[in-house]
Formats: sequence, C-alpha cells, structure tokens
Amino acid sequence: MPEQPGPRTLDLPGGAVTLAGALDVERTATGFVPRRLPAWTRPRITDPYMRLMVPRPAGVRLVLRTDADALELDVFVTRFRNAHFPLFPVEFDAVVGGTRVVSRPARRGDLCVVRAGEVAGTEPGEPETIRFDGLGTGWKDVEVWLPQAAVVELRALRADGTVTPGRPPRRKWVHYGSSISHCAEAGGPTRTWPARVARSAGLDLTSLAFAGNCHLDPFVARTIRDLPADVITLKVAVNVQNLDSLKVRTFGPVLHGFLDTVRDGHPHTPLLVVSPIFCPTAEHRAGPTVQDATGRYVAKGDTSPSALSLVRMRELIEEVVAVRADGDPRLAYLDGRSLFGAADAGDLYDGLHPNADGYRRIGERFHERVFGPSGLWPQPGSTPE
Repeated sequence: MPEQPGPRTLDLPGGAVTLAGALDVERTATGFVPRRLPAWTRPRITDPYMRLMVPRPAGVRLVLRTDADALELDVFVTRFRNAHFPLFPVEFDAVVGGTRVVSRPARRGDLCVVRAGEVAGTEPGEPETIRFDGLGTGWKDVEVWLPQAAVVELRALRADGTVTPGRPPRRKWVHYGSSISHCAEAGGPTRTWPARVARSAGLDLTSLAFAGNCHLDPFVARTIRDLPADVITLKVAVNVQNLDSLKVRTFGPVLHGFLDTVRDGHPHTPLLVVSPIFCPTAEHRAGPTVQDATGRYVAKGDTSPSALSLVRMRELIEEVVAVRADGDPRLAYLDGRSLFGAADAGDLYDGLHPNADGYRRIGERFHERVFGPSGLWPQPGSTPE
C-alpha cells in the first residue's frame, strides 16, 4: 500500500491561515508573537506593565477552513500568576463549525509571578505542542483562540488535511477596556465576556482590553480611529481610579479628547461608553487601590466630594456623553452596574475582579442590552449563547 502523507506544516503568519484580532506581530528567532496594538505605538508605550499587556492575545485567533481531523500548534507560552492567588487556567480553544469548543491546556512554558504589576520571579519552562484532534474530516470552519492572559509565541501549525484561509464575521466590533474586559480569570479565551458576546452577536472582535492599563491613552484612541469598525465600545475609568492617574479636573477633558480622536475616524459609527462595574471598596473613595496582605484590593484615597471615586466617575462619564449627545446621536452611555452590580459582589474573588461566573453574567447582560434583539444596536442573527 502507498505510504500515507504526514501532516503538512503551514506558514505562519499568513499563508493559509488568517490571524484575526492582532494588529502587529513581533518576529523572534523561532517564531512570532501576536500584538494587539500597531507597530507605530511601540515607542509610545512607556509603562512596563502596559508592555506586558499588549502581547497577551485576548481575542486573537487563527481562522481557517479545513478538512483536517487534527491540528497541531507548536508554541512557547509565558504564563502569569498573581503572587496572592493560584494560576488561573491557561487554555487554547478551537471553535469548530461556529459552535463546538475544544479546549486544550498549556502547561510547559515559563511561569512568571507578578506582584504589584511587576514580574517578581520566573520559573523557566519549555515549548509544547497543542493538539486538537477528532475535529472531523469534512470541511468546516475552525477558529483557534489563543490564551487571553498569557504571551504566546507561535512556532508552527500542522494539519493532516487541506487548509484554506478562514473568514471572520463581516461586521467588526472594536472594544477597549481594562482587566474587567481582559478577563484573565474567565477560564479560557472563548469564555471572556467580550468573546462570548462577539460569538453570540456574530461580530469580528478586536479586543483592546489591557489589564491595569485602560487610562485613555492617546495612542489607543488613534488606533481605534484608524481601525475599520461597525460598532465601538469603550469600558473606561476603573484603572484611572486604581492608580489615581487622573483627577476630577482632568478626567472629563481627557475622555472628551479620546472621544474626539475616535470620532475623527468614525463620525457616524455606533459608539457606546460604559462606566465601571460595582466595586465596594472604590465606590466612594479615590485611588490608589492596592492589594492587601491577603490579595484583596482596597482603595486608599480621599473620600471627599471632590475625590475621583467610582460614583463620581460614573457621573462625569454620563455628563460627557450627555453633553455630546445632541450633536452625536450614535453615541450612547451604559451604567456598568447594570452589567455587574451590588447584588453580584459575592463574585468579586479579590474585591475588584469577577470570577468566571461573574464574567459569564456580564456577557449575557451586555449582549441583551447592546446587541440582542431588543438591545441598543441589534445585530442580524444575534442569539443568546
């Protein structure tokens, strides 16, 4: 009998595979690392913690169409664990035919321990192969979602069948946010709330969610301005409170400036501004908000009426949107507490971040209020997950 051909190695990036959700790639000696901001932003990123966030591929996926029953992805994964808590699952998810999700863990790469936004130590690891098998031999669409809270160096992709480029959904959604949108604790890349919403609404997600680093940076506004988008959402302010990086005097003008830049490129695109979800320690107190000895986040700042607490920030965000609304009918505001409020506080595992169940509810509520059949901007074919 003739010898059966072995798996084919495919070119990455490009070739027969579409890389969705990434705006840049960093070449290495052994592969490449997807990045979520364009190359021109690199010298503008001055904060070390932000440099750690841009290559963490939330929303980044390999999109292909194939008749292969098995795919193998050679990777080197850098995982990150908060010094106060166990490592959250680091998973690769293959979405097959738009519905079936096959998850595979990453276990062998570097493990970095993070304390106060800095890497305090690293346990070196090794490369590994992530294998998805039993996909079925018929033609189907496959998306391989990369771990949202790790850094992934992609080295090779092999398939035991034919592969052609996949097509992400036609309508494009750009979302900007903090760790509450980055969702390190969600359990897997398709279980972050933006990923859940994008899949339910049939949208091509570009996630600009940067844990600890949603500070209304001008280079992010310019990035959004220049991206194709059918809808844009901005979930802002909690990181400003966390680091006490702006004051009442400056927060409103900075938000106006961010919106001005986005509107320069998208004068009529639906644009939603979402205020922070509920956070007990920061509702009536300014930042900084820091971890105590147990790992819980505690706000340490001022409680006066002039303090930039979450209550005050929601008022300022709503005022900014209201002032602009007369001349901008496609601009809207959503109170973040409608997504996760005081009744949900039991799912804040560290006093600030939701657990996996909390993120699932945020996704369900966001979909219903924004993209669902009775939402702000219903999407064709949108169905609850």
